[in-house]
Amino acid sequence: MKTSRHKKVRKNLGFYINNYKFRQPFQVLIDGTFAFAALQNKFNIQEQLTKYFKCEVKLLTTPCIISETEKLGIFSSAVSGAMQIVKQYAVHRCEHTRKPISGSKCLRSMIGENNNSRYIVATQDRELQEELRIIPGVPVLYLHGKVPTLESPSEASRRHAETLQKQLGMTTWEKETVKELRKHAGMTEENVQLKKRKKKGGPNPLSCLKKKKPQATASNQTATKSGKVRKKKKIKIASHVKEALITELKNKREASSNA
Repeated sequence: MKTSRHKKVRKNLGFYINNYKFRQPFQVLIDGTFAFAALQNKFNIQEQLTKYFKCEVKLLTTPCIISETEKLGIFSSAVSGAMQIVKQYAVHRCEHTRKPISGSKCLRSMIGENNNSRYIVATQDRELQEELRIIPGVPVLYLHGKVPTLESPSEASRRHAETLQKQLGMTTWEKETVKELRKHAGMTEENVQLKKRKKKGGPNPLSCLKKKKPQATASNQTATKSGKVRKKKKIKIASHVKEALITELKNKREASSNA
């Protein structure tokens, strides 16, 4: 179960990293309800969330949340324990220092319309969770018993991510600024030359040609057509005829020499 849970966390975090530019260390806004649930379940927030996300996390709270837990801690010892937990974290300034408001409203104002500061909100407040699901790019974290759970991206976050992917082309202003930066850096189109990749040498095309068969002569062709090879016949002369021819040649030579 642990491996599947960690896979789900990496998948959900990867969605916010790729589409909404979330970066480490992740900023986690913690309210009083989450601190109270952690106290009841003996859940060490700093230690367990670092193991859960497998990276550094920066735990934050607001003055409104601290003041809210202080007021509620008067009536309950358990809430006073949650107040002590919340006071351990870095306090992020809000706009309600003079007139503190409820923790849920303060977190809602910190997120704004598009969560520019890229907060992960850790809360057990169901109403606040529903409000945050409408805003694109807001990860919601809560405790399910002793197990931290990062919600899957909401429909609003998915739809907004799809529209962002469709609008990835640079605007004219962005193109002009890129050109100016390239000019200052001396990277004009004339100076920049792309290196050509050397193609891998293949075999010699001439070596791949089929060997030509020797052309048959006319005599060979006729011989192959008939299926028989013709041989030259030798003419035989009788021995007495040879002797007669030799004596005749001798007589002619002697007659020519006497004359």
